[in-house]
Amino acid sequence: MNINNIINDLSLVNGETKRMTCPSCKGYNTFTVTNNMGSVLWNCYKASCEYSGGTRVHLTSDDIRKSISKVGEETKEIPFTKPEWLVKDNEAIAVFCKQWDIDPDELGLLYDVKESRVVFPVVKSSVMVDASGRSITHRLPKWKRYGKSDLPYSYGYGKVAVVVEDCISAAIVGSDVYVGVAVLGTSLSEAHKRFLSQFSTAIVALDPDALPKTLQFTKELRGHVHSVRALRLTDDLKYRNPNDIQNLTALGE
Repeated sequence: MNINNIINDLSLVNGETKRMTCPSCKGYNTFTVTNNMGSVLWNCYKASCEYSGGTRVHLTSDDIRKSISKVGEETKEIPFTKPEWLVKDNEAIAVFCKQWDIDPDELGLLYDVKESRVVFPVVKSSVMVDASGRSITHRLPKWKRYGKSDLPYSYGYGKVAVVVEDCISAAIVGSDVYVGVAVLGTSLSEAHKRFLSQFSTAIVALDPDALPKTLQFTKELRGHVHSVRALRLTDDLKYRNPNDIQNLTALGE
């Protein structure tokens, strides 16, 4: 098995991904190869297979022109206007934050007076581009996205990203060591991967009942983040289980 021969035979143009049988574990259609601006990444998504890697290939001038155009389209912002019924300084925010021991002012939380939700702003370059609201009643869905951005919610000032499912966990884990990154969904988008690629280390710490997804996310982030680690939790991070916090600290060192 020679991965370079496989790459040459595929003749991938920039931006193209091909799926095939894994040359290592022979898993059917579990292996992908992607050409991203001359960086060719390969990865098997089968949980029991760890075959992944990357190399560089030559880009033609036409590839470069197309990639510049594509990046411009991908990064074009979708306008977001904050609904007028999202307000500050509501007593419900204080009660919610006391329950989770988080700082509403530090997080810039808002309150949806129409649907009784505590709202976490999604911010890019100091501008609110979206928001995610947590119902504090029995209203469904439990979490609501207000805009159309596929950016994650993030909080913290550290150098290690901790990938979680919801905003509360991200707010709790965010610190001067970690940046909590809430994917706000069941899959990783290209926007998630671009956001996480700014970190040299990412720890995937999804809820305990989502271990298969934790392993899947870990594999998908290889090639985007230099060091990707999976943390198997005994409880959601927002509950601050001492063993989980200790294991997170050990992985982040």
